[in-house]
Amino acid sequence: MAKSNGENGPRAPAAGGSLSGTRESLVQGPDAAAADELSSLGSDSEANGFAERRIDKFGFIVGSQGAEGALEEVPLEVLRQRESKWLDMLNNWDKWMAKKHKKIRLRCQKGIPPSLRGRAWQYLSGGKVKLQQNPGKFDELDMSPGDPKWLDVIERDLHRQFPFHEMFVSRGGHGQQDLFRVLKAYTLYRPEEGYCQAQAPIAAVLLMHMPAEQAFWCLVQICEKYLPGYYSEKLEAIQLDGEILFSLLQKVSPVAHKHLSRQKIDPLLYMTEWFMCAFARTLPWSSVLRVWDMFFCEGVKIIFRVGLVLLKHALGSPEKVKACQGQYETIEQLRSLSPKIMQEAFLVQEVVELPVTERQIEREHLIQLRRWQETRGELQCRSPPRLHGAKAILDAEPGPRPALQPSPSIRLPPDAPLPSSKAKPKPPKQVQKEQRKRTKASGQLDKTQAPNQATVVAAAGDACPPQDVSPKDPAPQDPAPQDPAPQDSAPQDSAHHHSQESLTSQESEDTYL
Repeated sequence: MAKSNGENGPRAPAAGGSLSGTRESLVQGPDAAAADELSSLGSDSEANGFAERRIDKFGFIVGSQGAEGALEEVPLEVLRQRESKWLDMLNNWDKWMAKKHKKIRLRCQKGIPPSLRGRAWQYLSGGKVKLQQNPGKFDELDMSPGDPKWLDVIERDLHRQFPFHEMFVSRGGHGQQDLFRVLKAYTLYRPEEGYCQAQAPIAAVLLMHMPAEQAFWCLVQICEKYLPGYYSEKLEAIQLDGEILFSLLQKVSPVAHKHLSRQKIDPLLYMTEWFMCAFARTLPWSSVLRVWDMFFCEGVKIIFRVGLVLLKHALGSPEKVKACQGQYETIEQLRSLSPKIMQEAFLVQEVVELPVTERQIEREHLIQLRRWQETRGELQCRSPPRLHGAKAILDAEPGPRPALQPSPSIRLPPDAPLPSSKAKPKPPKQVQKEQRKRTKASGQLDKTQAPNQATVVAAAGDACPPQDVSPKDPAPQDPAPQDPAPQDSAPQDSAHHHSQESLTSQESEDTYL
């Protein structure tokens, strides 16, 4: 497919909604830089006639299938505290992963703050490290022509991915073009694996939280580390995991296991979409995000736990089994799950408390693999071993690597004062008192011609308080700094403290919403 040569704004999709097989240039000319800074969120919905419709906090059109009703909101003060804690973890990620991984796991179970979710997913999955190890690789794949066999299939799937989300509501819009770029790049990155339809919703969820390049590397990590073999041609890995799920169900809910055994319902009939899409097309959106937070931290055991919880509460009592006399009724029961069991707080609590460990899953995997080899022979897909979560992925990273160093998204002039990391905001009256003291001190220093003070600046970027004056100096105990306008320093310190999260946040694409 040829690269677009349009010169007047966005290129109109070709007949049948076709997208270019190489990188799309959405805006060209002098306005490209300005337009590049605008988020695609909203632009596609406006272009498609949805400008007047209300959008929920997740980006879904209110009243659509993906939108949710009243949600249990986290108090703003609690949210700010969580953001501060996550910023500290992300800015010192390697230390936290090495010494306080359990704390990270607990915070993932509580939910990652929405403003930092995209950045946290990149760090947890190892996608950030992959991006640093492969600079320019995505751009190289993006500019390369793809295999027409996969491009045609990908194009046909684009409009099916969350059609009521403002990113993907417009055919050929920004969201669909980025989705096409990510999926095409993966077919070039792993040509032996190609494209699987279940990868599209996975990539779409990632694109809702980060730009295309970061989403691509997170997709690579999911396909290679979290769910290896899931998207291969024969789907052998998902078949094995179906048998593992069914075996674990016998311990979690004997009633549900007995019913499914009696009805002779193959696990693939109800768990394929659950597992391959990581419940992105099954659960309410708030529950999807909480499940993904835990999934990126703890690995595939979270997917198993969610599946077991749904089966247990859908078919785990005699009353519910009586309502499902045949295969059809049972499958329908699992396709139209009760909203109560999918509700965010209930589901997360059940998943956290369910005693299913990585060791149990791996032991059951060996049992089912042996049975597979006895009945069907060797696996045709030689996928790499599965890694259970962020800690296992980090430990498996070969050789030393540079520490993840975040850079601020707001860059200040060299002479601008920086906030102190330990300073607390002062009440207005105290600020005014200190202003008067510093003004008097400045006048006294001018009269006595006190020597200049040395200013100590922290190497990490935070400003340290001035050093104490020597006892021999006649200056007062609270001398003025060298700034010619000392009365402005206190308000600046207070204002900068409130914006400390922005100063220490990762580059803008890491906090992409």
